[in-house]
Amino acid sequence: MEIKVNFLDNLRIEAKFDDFSIIADQPIRYKGDGSAPSPFDYFLASSAMCAAYFIKVYCNARDIPTDGIRVAQNNIVDPENRYNQIFKIQVEIPEHISERDREGMLRAVDRCTVKKVIQTGPDFQLETVENLDADAQAMLMTTPEGGTETYILGKDLPLEQTIANMTSVMEDLGMKIEISSWRNIVPNVWSLHIRDAASEMCFTNGKGATKESALCSALGEFIERLSCNFFYNDQFFGTEIANAEFVHYPNEKWFKPNEEDELPTEILDEYTREIYDPEGELCGSHLIDTNSGNVERGICSIPYTRHSDGETVYFPTNLIENLFLSNGMSAGNNLAEAKVQCLSEIFERAVKRQIIEQEIVLPDVPQAVLDKFPGIVEGIQGLEEQGFPVVVKDASLGGQFPVMCVTLMNPKTGGVFASFGAHPSFEVALERSLTELLQGRSFEGLNDVPKPTFNSMAVQEPENFVEHFIDSTGKISWRFFSAKHDYEFVEWDFSGTTEEESDKLFGILESMGKEAYVAEFTHIGNACRILVPDYSEVYPVEDLIWDNTNKALQYREDILNLHRLSEDELADLVERLEESELDNYIDIITLIGIEFDENTVWGQLTILELKLLIYLALGDLEATKELVEAFLQYNDNTIVERGLFYQAMDATLEVALDEELEIEDYIHSFTRMFGQEVMDAVVGSINGDVTFYGLTETSMNLEGLDKHLRLIESYKKLHAARARLANS
Repeated sequence: MEIKVNFLDNLRIEAKFDDFSIIADQPIRYKGDGSAPSPFDYFLASSAMCAAYFIKVYCNARDIPTDGIRVAQNNIVDPENRYNQIFKIQVEIPEHISERDREGMLRAVDRCTVKKVIQTGPDFQLETVENLDADAQAMLMTTPEGGTETYILGKDLPLEQTIANMTSVMEDLGMKIEISSWRNIVPNVWSLHIRDAASEMCFTNGKGATKESALCSALGEFIERLSCNFFYNDQFFGTEIANAEFVHYPNEKWFKPNEEDELPTEILDEYTREIYDPEGELCGSHLIDTNSGNVERGICSIPYTRHSDGETVYFPTNLIENLFLSNGMSAGNNLAEAKVQCLSEIFERAVKRQIIEQEIVLPDVPQAVLDKFPGIVEGIQGLEEQGFPVVVKDASLGGQFPVMCVTLMNPKTGGVFASFGAHPSFEVALERSLTELLQGRSFEGLNDVPKPTFNSMAVQEPENFVEHFIDSTGKISWRFFSAKHDYEFVEWDFSGTTEEESDKLFGILESMGKEAYVAEFTHIGNACRILVPDYSEVYPVEDLIWDNTNKALQYREDILNLHRLSEDELADLVERLEESELDNYIDIITLIGIEFDENTVWGQLTILELKLLIYLALGDLEATKELVEAFLQYNDNTIVERGLFYQAMDATLEVALDEELEIEDYIHSFTRMFGQEVMDAVVGSINGDVTFYGLTETSMNLEGLDKHLRLIESYKKLHAARARLANS
C-alpha cells in the first residue's frame, strides 16, 4: 500500500492512502500543538487494534457476543535502550465464555498481522527519487543470484523474464504497481494482492506454488484486465473520453439502430443472434455503451475473429460487459500462451457450473497419483494439519475436459469450499485448484464458507453460480460427497507445445458444436479475450433486456445534477425511479456507474434514500415519512450521524403530520436528544431551507469525486497508449 505524506502547519503531517486521511502531530513539550496523536502513538495503537480485530473475527465466526470482552496494551520501555520494548497485551474475557473459546481468542491474537510483522522485523529501504508520481519501481523482487532462470509448466519464458517484461509494460504505461499483501499459510501455496497505487479500484490477485509464480499470476491478470477494460467495466468514462475519436479501442466501430430501434445488421452474426435474441425482443437501445453513455453515436462494437473461418464479427461492448464479467480473458508471454490460459479458464468455469448445477458426483484422485506431485501433497497436508479435511477429485468428466477439483471441509463451521482449476497439464490444473482455494485467504477466512445442502433449487439458482464465479463461495450439494461417483477416474493429459495445447482446447469446443470468437490485444503485452456464446457467459442472456447496466443512462445525469434540478425535473426523476421497479436497496454507485467514496453519504446512498430526499425536497412529507421508516428498519448505512439524522427526521415528521401536535412543544427535547446541528438540518429539510442534506454538489464533470477521477486518470493512461499505437 502506498502512503503519501503532506506537510501541514508547524509539526502536523497528513498521511493519505486509499480514501483515508490521518493527521499526526507532536505533544506541546516537543514543540507541537498537541492536536493529534504522534506517529509513534498510531504505531502503538495499531497492534492493540489488530489484536482486537482478530478477537472480533474469532467471535463473529462462532456467534459469540463481544459484550464484556476488553483489550488493553501497555508498552514497557527498557531504560537502557528505549528502542527495546515489551508490548504487553491483556484481554479481559467474561467468565461465561468457555475455556476452549478463551484459548481460541488468545491463539487468534497470536496471529495478529502487526505483531507478526514486528516480530519478523521489517526491512526499511530508503531512497530518493526525482518524482514520486513518476516512479514506478514499487514492485520489489529479489534478483536471482548467478542469473538463475526458473521455468514452470504453462509458461514459455522463465518466471524472472516474465516478471521483468510485465513490470516493464506497467512502467511504460506510467502505472505504479504496489504489492499490498502476501499470503503463504501452507507450504507451496502463495497468493498476493497488487494494485495501482494511484487508483485502488485497479487491483488483481495472484496465486502460485512459489512467490514468483504468484507474482506472475497477479501481473498477468492485471495486464489482461487492462487490455480488456475490465477495471472500468460499468464505470462512466467522463465526457472527454465519451466524445473522443475512440472510446474503447482504435478499431472499434459504432452502428446506429434504425428508427424502429432494431439491431443494426452489422453487429453479431446469425449464430450469435439466435443465442442473444431468440425471441426478437432485443433492441438497439439495449446495447448502448454504458461507459460513454453516448446514445447519439450508437452501439460501440469491437471486432472479434470467428475461430472456425477467420471472419470478423462485431460484438457490442455492452453485451460483453453485461454477460461475461472477467470470463474468457488472459495475458501471456505470447498470444498462444494467453489463449491456452483463456480457454482453460472457460472450461474450468463451465465444467464447474455443470457439476454444481447437475449435482454430479466426481471420482477421487487415487493417492498413488497424488504422490507423483509431492509439492502439492505437502500443501494439502498443511491444510489437514490445521484441521481442514481435503478431498481431491477428477473434474474432467471422464477425461473430456482438463479440469480438477480440490474441496476443503471446515468441521468447525460445517462449511465446504470447492475450488476448481484447469490447464492441459494434469499437474498444473491440480496445482491451480489448490492455490485457488487459498488465494487471498487466511485460516479465519475459511470460517465464512457456506454449508452444503440437499436443496437442489438453492444449488441451481443462477446467483449461486455467480458467487462461485466471483470467489468460489457458492453453495454445493451434499450429493457431491457421495461415495457412488458418476464418472470413473481418468489420469488425463492434454499437454504439448503451447500451440498444440491451444489447438486441442479449441478442438474440444468444436466437438461440442460451440463457436469461439477471439480478440487479440497487443497494445500492452500479449492478451486476448475469447467469447464462447451459450457456454462462457456468467449472467443469463435475459439480463440484456431486464437487468442491463446501461439503465444507468436513464438516471446518471439527473442524479449527478441533483442539486440543480427544478421541481418538475425532480418529480420526473422520482417517478421514473418508482416505475422502474428497481430494488430500493441498490446503491447509487451500482446504479449509475460512479465510484463515490464509500465513507461519504454519496458512497452509501441507496435508491430508497435518494427517493426519500427527493420527496423531502418536493415537500411530500407523507411519502418521506413512509420511506424514513423503511430506511430505519432495513438500513445498512454505517455512518452513525446519518442514522441519527433519520431518527430525528422520523420523530419530527410524526409531529408535523399530526394536526393535534405542535413542533414547538417538542423541539427542545428533540434538540437535547439529537443535537442542534442535526435538528437544524431536519427542520430545514422539512421547511425547504435545506435540500439533499449530506450530499455534496457535483455534476457530469464529476467535481469532488476523487475516487472516480483517479479511475478515469488510470484509464486515460491506457487510452493514450492505444492512441499512440494506432497513430504509429
